[in-house]
Amino acid sequence: MPEQPGGGAAPAGGHGIVGVADAGAFLARLVRLDPAAPVRFRPAGPDRTALWARLPWRVLVVRTVAGAGPGDAAVAAGELLAELERSGAALPPRRDALWRWPLPPAASRPVETLPADDMWRIARAAAGTLRVASEQGVAGRAVGQRALRDALLDHVAVLVTPEDPPGPPVEVPQRLVQGLVRMGFLGSPDAARPAADVQVRVVGRWVGLVGPYGAAWLQKGTDLALTPIAPHPNG
Repeated sequence: MPEQPGGGAAPAGGHGIVGVADAGAFLARLVRLDPAAPVRFRPAGPDRTALWARLPWRVLVVRTVAGAGPGDAAVAAGELLAELERSGAALPPRRDALWRWPLPPAASRPVETLPADDMWRIARAAAGTLRVASEQGVAGRAVGQRALRDALLDHVAVLVTPEDPPGPPVEVPQRLVQGLVRMGFLGSPDAARPAADVQVRVVGRWVGLVGPYGAAWLQKGTDLALTPIAPHPNG
């Protein structure tokens, strides 16, 4: 069963997160966007764990934090955040059945590097467009909030033409930009030190934006949901 969290009881070591501040920042933003969201642990190298989640606008986001983690498992983001806030070490009850989405393969390749300032500018322009359209309509006609939001999220914010090696154009929709910005993966726009650049990466049908504090990924052309059929070992 591809991309399904492993079954079984939680390891005795609990959640295994050492980078509590980083994990807490990720979870707090996630819970504000979706109070019922699950979060998935995935091993990410020696003493590193990737925290994956899916935002309400179909974008997967990931932040890698210090700590070995519990292996491959899914829990409720709100319950994990509460455990971290009280300095607890227990892994909340597993919610593996809530995770229904594939993850991008690890072997992605960069196709372009974009200034972080461009990402902030694009995100702010979208927010301004939504505000004006909500107040004034489009071409003098009122448009529903959801229709406006979906149209903006589907808008191609950046079009990249790979050069080395050459390839077809890569579309970066506003969905990815919003995921990167709203999850705090660019840091603060008012920070004294400029944020690192953002990489556009691709692998198969996946397009990703990788910022200094995390990444946002979108699978093109499908929003496949997976149904659990059997557990498998971690990893």
